[in-house]
Amino acid sequence: MSDTAQTPASTTTADLPAPPLFGTKSIAEVLTSSAAALGVPGFTNQLQLPPTQRVCVVLADGLGRNLLKQKAPHTPFLRSIVAAGQGNVPTWLDSAFPSTTAASLASLGTGLPAGHHGMVGYDVLDPAQDKVVNLLGNWDSQVDPSTWQPHPTVFERAAAELDVVTVSLPQFGNSPMTQAALRGSRFVGGTSLHARTAAAAEAMSGGGRSLMYFYANELDKAGHRYGCQSDRWEHQIEELDSTVKRLSATLPAGTTILLTGDHGMLDVPESQRIDYSADESLVAGVRHTAGEPRMVHLYLEPDATDAHRTSLVDAWRRRFGERIWVFTREQAVAAGLFGDVLSSVAPRIGDVMIAARDTLALYDTRRVRPSSLEVVGQHGSLTRAEREVPLVCFSATGRKGKRG
Repeated sequence: MSDTAQTPASTTTADLPAPPLFGTKSIAEVLTSSAAALGVPGFTNQLQLPPTQRVCVVLADGLGRNLLKQKAPHTPFLRSIVAAGQGNVPTWLDSAFPSTTAASLASLGTGLPAGHHGMVGYDVLDPAQDKVVNLLGNWDSQVDPSTWQPHPTVFERAAAELDVVTVSLPQFGNSPMTQAALRGSRFVGGTSLHARTAAAAEAMSGGGRSLMYFYANELDKAGHRYGCQSDRWEHQIEELDSTVKRLSATLPAGTTILLTGDHGMLDVPESQRIDYSADESLVAGVRHTAGEPRMVHLYLEPDATDAHRTSLVDAWRRRFGERIWVFTREQAVAAGLFGDVLSSVAPRIGDVMIAARDTLALYDTRRVRPSSLEVVGQHGSLTRAEREVPLVCFSATGRKGKRG
């Protein structure tokens, strides 16, 4: 498809996809419902999870609902679990918006939408510094994670009632992202999926009530580098299937295991990874660019007028037409894309946002590394492939835990 198109009618909130199902069926309800199923006061079991003594939430970074369906031949264990059914527990959830790790893991960890927890993109404007800051792996030294995201996490709220454990890669033990979104649990590291599986079984062997978060990033890494339709990605989903099977066999019998993702993914061909900064009309009056290639935040100069903003919106529509959704901060808030938005969070959101509707990725090569354009698998936008994630719920069949 050409990257030029006829100008569509002006965007309204009615033109945008429905917002994430915050409060009912989103990533934000996974840990909160788990805590409620474990009997922790102050939480609601919105996902109708069965009452239990132990929960292990497996978060597979990059596992979209449609990808799990497409690759079912590669996941014999999960395929058998899905076929058995899971009662009233929903089989899929919405990610946060944007459909990216920083936003979704913060929603998972806090039970809140991005408009509250403030993790509104991969990188976004810090108004206090008038500077774009990264919220994932390259956290700005001048940004305090607990100030940027001040709300208590589910782990912090539940820790007095039961054992809360994170099993993840060692480098994430005290990372700023963990401090912001997932603080409050005891951390157990493992460099490989096998090591993490063994660590999870050991951490839950005591037999008492326990809430565990188990993180797997291998799918996402393979998808970004090789694409989610690659042999490498299929190998990693086979490894994930084996990992979940091992968890079922080694965690205490009856442990509720939940498998979900933080976002989905789709592949963008090299020809559709476009440097928008080469078109002056697309950055006229723009002070900062941020976000991700499939969900761009544009921040205007302080003296920009409504006419400037309208002109910018029109320029994007002329260039990309129906290949994108173009909307303002006010339209995003009115549509509920970020959930309820606090006044402290609103300035972090772009004045104008560009969300890709088809296989398109948009880069500002004035500020990103050339290697960024080599990324194949992408996410961040509002398409079903990116925003819908699976929820697989079943009970572990493994060894019985010690009586607590």
